This record gives sequence, structure tokens and C-alpha cells, in this order.
Amino acid sequence: MINLKKLGILCRQKSVIIKASYSKFVLINSPLYRLSNAIDWSSFDETFGKLYAVGMGRPAKPTRLMVGLHYLKHTFDLSDEEVVLQWVENPYWQYFCGCEYFEHEVPIDPSIMTKWRNRIKSDRLEKLLEETIRTVFK
Repeated sequence: MINLKKLGILCRQKSVIIKASYSKFVLINSPLYRLSNAIDWSSFDETFGKLYAVGMGRPAKPTRLMVGLHYLKHTFDLSDEEVVLQWVENPYWQYFCGCEYFEHEVPIDPSIMTKWRNRIKSDRLEKLLEETIRTVFK
């Protein structure tokens, strides 16, 4: 089992200065790239944004990141830990989750995915499926 905290520390110690924009190396005809540009991400902000209060606790992770990670988790049948680790290695996944530049660190601790699912409840998880189906049939 990979220690995510240790991985994060190692990534921060490398201090990478070069930022590579996805427009330079992501194929625009890939299915995940096309899907990411077709989804109405703002609809998720509307649906899930109501669950957060400004100034209370830690700042929330971006909705697109959380929705994207859950989509990838279910699409590829991965655990929370696996999806987070594979996200670091896959520029298409990072682009899908709303990143502008290639990231070298895990975006979240996998336990945050469980906490997020518990917060949004199953009825709002259906919004993920609805939007995906709607996008496919556009």
C-alpha cells in the first residue's frame, strides 16, 4: 500500500517550476477530453454548492474536482485511493477534473471522497449520472 502522505511530501520537495499546459499535450479528440468539454460543470456547482457555508471549516475542494474524481472512480471501478493515485499520473484525468496545468501532487486525501459522498447523499449522486447521460445524448 502506498503512503499518500509520504508521496505528497516527496512531490513538494522536488519543487517543479515548469508548468505544462494541457493544450500542449492532450489530444483534443480523446473521449475524456470531449466529455469534459461537453459536461455542464456549473450545474454541479448549483446542485452541490448549497451544501457549503463560506467561512466554516476548511475551504471546500472544487466541485469539478470532486465530481470528476467520482465519475472516474465509478467508470474505471476503482477505490478512492486508486483513483487519487492514478489521477497524479494521468493528464486526461487531471484535465477532466478541471486542472489547467499538469499536477505532480495528489489532489486530496482519499478519505475526503468518503466525507464528500456522505455530505451530498445518494439522491444528489444521481445528479452525476443524470448529467453524464444527458451529455452523451446531446
